[in-house]
Amino acid sequence: MAFAMASCNDFIDVPPTGVIDGELAYSQPDKMVNAAYASLGDCWFEYPFNLWPYGDLGSDDCLKGGGGTTDTGYHPMEIWSTLTSTPGELDQLWYRLYCNISRCNRALTALEQYGEEKLGKEIAAQRVGEVHFLRGHSYFKLLTMFRQIPWIDKAVFENSTHEQVRNNEFTYEELFGKVINEFELAYEALPMEVTDGGGRANKVAAAAYLAKCYLTIAWGDGYEESNGLGFIKPEYMEKVVEYTDVVTKSRYGYLEDFGDIFLPEYKNSKESVFAVQTSQYTEDNTRFGRANWSNTLNGCWGMWSCGWDFHKPSQNLVNAYKTENGLPMFDDYNESNAYPVSGEVNSQKWDPRLFHTVGMPTFPYKYEAEYMMTKGNSRTPNTYGYYTSLKDVPQRSGGETFEGSWQAFAMNDYVFRFTDVMLMRAEALIELGRLPEAGEIINDIRRRAANSIDKHISYAKDFCEIALYPDSYFSTKETARECLRWERRLEMAMESSRYFDLRRWGIASKVLNAYFATEQHASYDGIQYGQYYKDAHYTAGKNEFYPIPYNQLFYVPGLYVQNKGYN
Repeated sequence: MAFAMASCNDFIDVPPTGVIDGELAYSQPDKMVNAAYASLGDCWFEYPFNLWPYGDLGSDDCLKGGGGTTDTGYHPMEIWSTLTSTPGELDQLWYRLYCNISRCNRALTALEQYGEEKLGKEIAAQRVGEVHFLRGHSYFKLLTMFRQIPWIDKAVFENSTHEQVRNNEFTYEELFGKVINEFELAYEALPMEVTDGGGRANKVAAAAYLAKCYLTIAWGDGYEESNGLGFIKPEYMEKVVEYTDVVTKSRYGYLEDFGDIFLPEYKNSKESVFAVQTSQYTEDNTRFGRANWSNTLNGCWGMWSCGWDFHKPSQNLVNAYKTENGLPMFDDYNESNAYPVSGEVNSQKWDPRLFHTVGMPTFPYKYEAEYMMTKGNSRTPNTYGYYTSLKDVPQRSGGETFEGSWQAFAMNDYVFRFTDVMLMRAEALIELGRLPEAGEIINDIRRRAANSIDKHISYAKDFCEIALYPDSYFSTKETARECLRWERRLEMAMESSRYFDLRRWGIASKVLNAYFATEQHASYDGIQYGQYYKDAHYTAGKNEFYPIPYNQLFYVPGLYVQNKGYN
């Protein structure tokens, strides 16, 4: 019997494969930091870290798309009225972002124990700054989505007290203070330039994130009743200007052609302040590459072998690109629906960014005449219409990265591009009364748009007309603010920021409920779509933030509290 028991012990005492010994892992701090970076791209269409189902579908820019309203769990995110805490997509996003934070906490532990010994004092300090940046990044996403979140730091990880940390221990502003501290630590530790590998955070990226944090809380606490023009904190707007100063004095700048920003060959250009890195399998000699799986559903139907036709621009967004005498039609842009048709030039002119942002029947797909879009490139047109997203996909001629029925693209996810940071700066300058400076930024962006026709969209030249804003548009805060908000929508459309902009400004309920009333009557070539918006309604005081996922609430019953308005 003793012999048998000894043999049995030997049999089951087998080191697991695919698992790194804990002490060995901690003794390699640089690899632990690499693992924290790698988690930036550990996304999937059910938990996209770029937040497109929330920032775009939740806004007036975008319809869900796909095979119908039951295709994925994202339909409640676009109509709001049926949103509850039960969608698995919300639970997975919460869980995966905390997995990223766990990697950061482990990396900080490794750096504390072995950093200086293995890397030297200077590099170890830089890596600590990078990890604080990465942890702040994930916390910013969680705070943006869920508001009331537990703060799990290195001490909680090392003491294994996760199940004792409440999600209402800190207020919204206190949590933002903690996120800001993460980026301040990164800002102090990081150099202006990082030369030992693409995709690492630097001081400029930390400054951009600090500006974004301060801009968010400068408007209030996120709920409409206590957010907006009446709650602006000028001292926070000053911080936005202070930190965007750092970006303006860096090597980053406007890429000359707007269309180039969204082509893979320009993905680490001067426009890219910080981006999640991707690769083709042909680039890194792996089976799949390091593709962007957040956008795996968003390929155009029939254009790609596995294009699932999600992330569909709205008619309201297309209408927003109308111009009159080269300027936006602020007041009446949505009074009638319109869209350009190749070969049918008329008096209605358009901002050229429309043709870089929205794929439309009769026009080349992503600039390539051999891939012409037709109405057949829409999967369920009676529900979601005929437009398709362009920014988050490469050109069709570049080939595909896919496995079986899944499509993926080697498209970087911008966390910050230079123009985004400049628009944040202009927003703060307006609220501080520095209107001419804001006007210069906004007109610089429009000037780039005007110069973004000949290279990629010369076929649409006769449809385009865009002009700079006259000085008179920046004579009052009210008109300057309208210019800024309009410019931000046109420039950043389909980049996951629109809903969060509306919430920051305290106007989400007004804008979205008006959108629901009109978009349900959208039509293209006589085919009506979007009728499901008749059931949509956005409730201020509830819908500003997404609900704490059901599974998280009941993992440790009584530990977490739900956001107000949700059961």
